[in-house]
Amino acid sequence: MTVDPKVVEAWDAEYRNGRYSDDPPDPFVDEILSAARSRGLVGGPALEVGCGNGRNYRALVAGGLDVLGLDISATALAQLAARSPERRGKLVLGDLDVLPAGATYPVVVGLQVFQHGDRATAHDHLRRAQRRVPPGGLFGLRVNAVGTDLAHAHEVVERGPDGGFTVRYTSGPKAGLLVRFFAREELTDLFRPGFAAVLPLRAVATARDPPATGRWVQWEAIWERTAPVPPAQAGPSSVARTASASGNEGGGPRGGRRISPRSRRTTASGAPPPSTTRNRRPRTGPIRRR
Repeated sequence: MTVDPKVVEAWDAEYRNGRYSDDPPDPFVDEILSAARSRGLVGGPALEVGCGNGRNYRALVAGGLDVLGLDISATALAQLAARSPERRGKLVLGDLDVLPAGATYPVVVGLQVFQHGDRATAHDHLRRAQRRVPPGGLFGLRVNAVGTDLAHAHEVVERGPDGGFTVRYTSGPKAGLLVRFFAREELTDLFRPGFAAVLPLRAVATARDPPATGRWVQWEAIWERTAPVPPAQAGPSSVARTASASGNEGGGPRGGRRISPRSRRTTASGAPPPSTTRNRRPRTGPIRRR
């Protein structure tokens, strides 16, 4: 898997500019730790794909996991090593291909990582991570969802029959990069072979802080691996392919109010998904303040 140098440069710049330097861990981390604890996996090895500068990595370690942190941004890893020097030997620069062949981790976490690139690239990246989970292991995922109000100028470069779509940003910190927004059916299909839901797929929305408007929607879920994962299906893509393993990140707001998945549906305008019954906005609920 080849990482686009432009993606690396974009994330190095984000971290130099203070991205996630003061942000608390995502609340979803507690649920990942709870699932790991219930299966006796706390105390054992884990992998965070796209650990960034440690926003969620440090919380996973504090919760009892011996986490190997993987990221394509040297700037992010340097910041994390400065914050947690005792973890320096557990931080790896690169993508999944730099890990030992066949190595697996009982807990694999990827928060806001697997949406980089077009559909084929994002799916391939996710499949590669799935194969790092042994039977009985857990996969915690947070990824961009359809229904997001895109904050920066962009063009839609592909749409899937399941409602997912890919944009190329034309302005903002990810100008020139491809970012995927997943549909529910798309993710369900990706995890149908070999995985069972522990925490079923749910949509969580974050309302952007004023004066920004709209919301950023992401899917969250935890799966347990029950059988081998089929090999990735290689094939040509309809657009130029890019990939990233820089984590906690996907073009969403730095702050904002988190909307839980359990109550009223919110409304927003300007999202680019196609008008099809498969592409209805995810159900989301009341504001959860960080």
